[in-house]
Amino acid sequence: MGIIRNLASHFPAVCKSLIRNHHKIVMSRPVQARRTAGVDKNLWVEFTQLAADYKPVNLGQGFPDFSPPQFVQDAFCKAVCGGPSMHQYTRAFGHPPLVKSLAKFFSRIVGCEIDPLEDVLVTVGAYQALFCAFQALVDEGDEVIIIEPFFDCYQPMVKMTGGKAVYVPLRPKVKGSSIPSSGDWVLSAEELASKITARTKAIVINTPNNPIGKVYKTEELQMIADLCIKHNMLCISDEVYEWLTYDGAKHVKIASLPGMWERTITVGSAGKTFSATGWKVGWAIGSGNIMKHLKTIHQNTVYHCATAAQEAVAQGFEREYELFGTPESYFQQLPAMLHLKRKKLASCLEGVGLQPVMPEGGYFMIADISSFSFLTEVDFNDESTKDEPPDFRFVKWLTKEKGLGTIPVSAFYSPEHSKEFDKYIRFCFVKEDSTLDAAEDILRKWSKGE
Repeated sequence: MGIIRNLASHFPAVCKSLIRNHHKIVMSRPVQARRTAGVDKNLWVEFTQLAADYKPVNLGQGFPDFSPPQFVQDAFCKAVCGGPSMHQYTRAFGHPPLVKSLAKFFSRIVGCEIDPLEDVLVTVGAYQALFCAFQALVDEGDEVIIIEPFFDCYQPMVKMTGGKAVYVPLRPKVKGSSIPSSGDWVLSAEELASKITARTKAIVINTPNNPIGKVYKTEELQMIADLCIKHNMLCISDEVYEWLTYDGAKHVKIASLPGMWERTITVGSAGKTFSATGWKVGWAIGSGNIMKHLKTIHQNTVYHCATAAQEAVAQGFEREYELFGTPESYFQQLPAMLHLKRKKLASCLEGVGLQPVMPEGGYFMIADISSFSFLTEVDFNDESTKDEPPDFRFVKWLTKEKGLGTIPVSAFYSPEHSKEFDKYIRFCFVKEDSTLDAAEDILRKWSKGE
């Protein structure tokens, strides 16, 4: 009887063990699709969590800590209160008022008539526009040239299609000026041409560039365009920071160059345009014979984007169409405001012995930390980061120990080139002055040994 009682007392635990083991046996076959192998790590997931855990002064993540302009906030509120239709599905490929506004606005910039129903796709942020482009246009075995540094989603998106990413870095020219500029970072025409093969399907550019702020000049874009035309390649042009240029730099759309409209997918972002990144409204614009394939991916993934947000963005573009080029235009006011913030951050970094690279455009400024005199004081004995690149280790130390959030620049490079650029870190200057002041206070106290 004792044996029976003993067995009975252990029976529930035995059952649970059998059930657990049974589940393991059932799920012993691989559950992960091969296309997701090696793309599970994400820079933004990691550093968003780091910021949540340590609550630093956040110059790392690329979003404003100030509100969008009042006119688009009002448009959003009006849309939300605009009756039942604003809370229901709209046209899958883009809310009709928005695609019409985008087509009208960008037709005069590109220099050709954009068909709102054929040539425009509204997406859940620029991220989804990029996803649709890669999924729709890149086949297994195709090669995609990515200009470095690049926004980190390009590579995994290419990989998930079965394509192969091929990298060509922008390289800084040796220059005698005291303050380096993102314009000093150039693309070698010879190196780019040498990477093109019979399997090259597309080239991906980002202008203004994240993280360095380079704004491609017309002659640089023309060199890329000539190669695209010669080798019958597509161009995916990520232009989310198109309105944010400084010191006379001018953003040029590669789709506006002769022979490029027919082979270019231009990606844009309402979040960056109107300082409303949480709205997640983006778009892709291109020739209808290309865009129809992106629409196929869109309709079989998210299908539809938030109606009220699209309505608000449409109203924003209608306003900007009327005010374009005037001092009242937000597209004039925002870069003017950010120009001052950029100067403020650069002065702060120089003041503590860091060497900033002055951006011609965008949200960000990178700085060379290799000559920073206080780098020797950094304790790199954190076992959790011992196998990481030096810029990753420095950024994590700075977040945890000094309370200042930044981003490592080597994250924007392929493994084959990342070691050449792991001496840089990225700062976001699209922040309230109080945030920039708090960051300056941290750096100055550190530089004084406090």
